[in-house]
Amino acid sequence: MYSYLSKNKATYIRQLAAKKYRLQENCFVLEGKKNIQSLLDAPYSIRYIVGTPAFFSQHQDWFTALPATSELFEADERLLSSLASLQHNHEVLAVVEIPKVTPPVLPSTGITLALDTIQDPGNLGTIIRIADWYGVTQIICSETTVDLYNPKVLQVSMGSFLQVKLHYLDLPLYLKQVDLPIIGTAPLGGRPLHTFSFPNQGILVIGNETHGIHPTTKQLLTTTLTIAKYGKAESLNAAMATAVICDNWKRYVNG
Repeated sequence: MYSYLSKNKATYIRQLAAKKYRLQENCFVLEGKKNIQSLLDAPYSIRYIVGTPAFFSQHQDWFTALPATSELFEADERLLSSLASLQHNHEVLAVVEIPKVTPPVLPSTGITLALDTIQDPGNLGTIIRIADWYGVTQIICSETTVDLYNPKVLQVSMGSFLQVKLHYLDLPLYLKQVDLPIIGTAPLGGRPLHTFSFPNQGILVIGNETHGIHPTTKQLLTTTLTIAKYGKAESLNAAMATAVICDNWKRYVNG
């Protein structure tokens, strides 16, 4: 049932840590037992699953419904760890096909996130988890936002990327075509967050960690909000700001 992982396939998996190889092969690597379990219930095509003999012995029932095109390979802990980006992945990983790009379909109500050049993988992974927590199902990303399939993004998202769809596109061009409130953030000078009447449907733009929202995108905002500061911290990072505004938006709309 299981083949031992060859050196060629091991090299192939290691190469997928780099974006250029992910794009070339149209595949990414997902690591960790919980992520793989969630993946099996998601509409993704799995090329390989690589696990230790102990892992496969304990979880044989997970893979009974896999199609014949999905290959299972055994590897010892040392080899598996050498393939992984996570420091403590000693059990299992999967090589998964990147889904076809589809145009975004905005929900009829609620928040859609738009990310303008978010570059830190940890921030993007956390924002995806925040979106999942608050029921945000669509994220529109500028083409300069970090790749969803970056190993750290996937690690930090804790499987939430399976629930939230990301679309990479020309963000200003897309926003020009949307007939919705477009709400951005600024550390100073915006409307106070706690006095704003949030709409039932709209787009929340989160800007770059250092430079904020790009001027071209900023021109398209219908409202700019500022989160009140009560202490001495210089700033909030992008993920923190996302959580604060999503929480206020949801509370206002849902009561």
